Amino acid sequence: MAIGDWWQTTATSEKVWLGIGFLAQLMFSMRFIVQWIASERARRSIVPETFWYFSVVGGAMLFAYAIYRLDPVFMLGQGMGLIIYARNIYFIRAHNKSIANGTATSATATASQGST
Repeated sequence: MAIGDWWQTTATSEKVWLGIGFLAQLMFSMRFIVQWIASERARRSIVPETFWYFSVVGGAMLFAYAIYRLDPVFMLGQGMGLIIYARNIYFIRAHNKSIANGTATSATATASQGST
């Protein structure tokens, strides 16, 4: 089947979901690019805060795509990842709040180095 035939015979909703799937994969992949650039600049392994935001956005979009595809393996993988990404963002925000309040300890400051 030629691409033109596929384009004409494929439902618009299917094309939209394929677009969402590709965009989701791009968002999810951006987290690695951001991490790589941050690590290259620091000359050591760094996980910047933006990594977690790209993880949540890309993961949520891929989770929606997995639901549309009714793929339980894909749903489970992305769903579990979303919990981890959200928890990391919670820790970052809690730490930033404790810094703003002047209540951060040296242990939390050391543990979160490179998170921003």
